[in-house]
Amino acid sequence: MPGSTLLTIGDLARRTGLSVSAIRFYEARGLVSAIRTSGNQRRFLRSDIRRLSFALIAQRLGLSLGEIEAELATLPHGRAPTQGDWAAISQRMRAALDARIATLERTRELLDGCIGCGCLSLDRCALYNPDDRAARGGAGPRFLLGNRAADFGPVPAS
Repeated sequence: MPGSTLLTIGDLARRTGLSVSAIRFYEARGLVSAIRTSGNQRRFLRSDIRRLSFALIAQRLGLSLGEIEAELATLPHGRAPTQGDWAAISQRMRAALDARIATLERTRELLDGCIGCGCLSLDRCALYNPDDRAARGGAGPRFLLGNRAADFGPVPAS
């Protein structure tokens, strides 16, 4: 469709690398909206290439579908988003991405220590969690969630 402002679902799939079924899924979730022709065929705005590309990038960065939907809901429909529109999304995403990066770095540090120890068990780990002190902090992977061994008191004497 050279020169056309509307794309078929196949054209959109080729431009984004998404399958037609994935585009239909995103359409059902409201990330893009098709315009129906008189023959009931889907047509998409060229700006939907950017919306779907953003969804792909955001998923690779670890954002949930709900987070992606919320961000795309802030963009205008019917026109291509401006640089300012994208900058606003980037600013809002920055804190969430920084938190994910911090979690990954913390996990890498703890994993290095655990692999060096060899036990790979938080309830038996003499290095990070002697006597299962982390259980005092509640359920879940306490150290990954931000706790440090020092948060649970001194290491008991052997």
